[in-house]
Amino acid sequence: MSQALPNPLPDNDPIETPEVIFARVVAEIRAEYLSSDQSFPWIIGFSGGKDSTLVAHAVFTALLDISPSRLTRPVHLIANDTLVESPLVVAHLHQSLAEIRHAAETLDLPITVATTNPNPDNTFWVLLIGKGYPSPNSTMRWCTDRLKIQPTSRYILDQVAACGSAIIVLGVRKDESASRKRNVEANQNDAGTRLHPHKDLKGAFVYRPIVDLSTDEVWEILASTAPPWGGTHQRLIKLYRDAAGGECPIVMSQEEAPGCGTNSSRFGCWTCTVVEKDKSLQGFVDSGNRQYEPLITFRDWLREIRNDRSLRQGRRRNGKITVMDSGKLIPGPFTLEARRMILERLLKTQAEYGDTLISEQEIEAIQRIWAVDLIAMHSQGEK
Repeated sequence: MSQALPNPLPDNDPIETPEVIFARVVAEIRAEYLSSDQSFPWIIGFSGGKDSTLVAHAVFTALLDISPSRLTRPVHLIANDTLVESPLVVAHLHQSLAEIRHAAETLDLPITVATTNPNPDNTFWVLLIGKGYPSPNSTMRWCTDRLKIQPTSRYILDQVAACGSAIIVLGVRKDESASRKRNVEANQNDAGTRLHPHKDLKGAFVYRPIVDLSTDEVWEILASTAPPWGGTHQRLIKLYRDAAGGECPIVMSQEEAPGCGTNSSRFGCWTCTVVEKDKSLQGFVDSGNRQYEPLITFRDWLREIRNDRSLRQGRRRNGKITVMDSGKLIPGPFTLEARRMILERLLKTQAEYGDTLISEQEIEAIQRIWAVDLIAMHSQGEK
């Protein structure tokens, strides 16, 4: 009698395929969608990056597996456009949103697709060129709150006000970084619920359906599973390949803000002066997109002039002078002359690039701020 061959894989340690892992994620999302109060909407934070795309893919698939009579919970898929996003990234984002919106309407799914933008008085150019805010750096990252957190928070709080509560569905994963893992574990839910309260948005809860997936598993699922809104994920995969890495994350609180504008977030705003070098935009150029070279040159120059004392006022916009204990003066905003110089160079870069970098509305807002500043300067006897 021949002997049975030994099993090369232990029975208690099976290898899961991407399809099996994805099916489990979808099943959990379906159960969560149907489990709690259906009047509380889901709000998916969508950046167009790998993690948020996988979450949108999984939620869309789960909804297709639920009978129409039970699709009573509204789902909002919201993207934040800072108006200074990396051009290739924002083009991919808007195309993805259009594809998802069209498919949701065609299939009669309860999905609303929306985009949030900064307040017209709080855009990057109005604050930097209009009010003279110095180029953002790691210790003064004024852009994250005004361009990202505030617009998205307003949308979420509007839903909370209308419905009593809202559930934010995020592509947060422990595998992203050590700090992200610590943050997730510090907010682990008690047994029996996948939700936890958002620290800053009262009435909102957070749901993280792919929190335990590894980066490899995310990519394997995206590469092997076609999106339910049609096509493939190849455009996204090529975007990452050309940009040589990751994206700025969805940011909905100051606690999450450190992930914005770091070496681990390689594409986001093309104007980002927090990072020393824009590796993603340079990656796009190296991949053959030479039209973005003027943007890299402008960003590098904007970062270089930040600490030029001759371009900064002595007083802050509130009129105060700040001096450190050592006696060192903390300079205020860019001078009016410096702001004019920045706008002139930006418009020159825009002409060279061949597409809009700053809107006419923003230029008008900048000029109104300059007029007020000139009046204030003359009233104080300044030149």
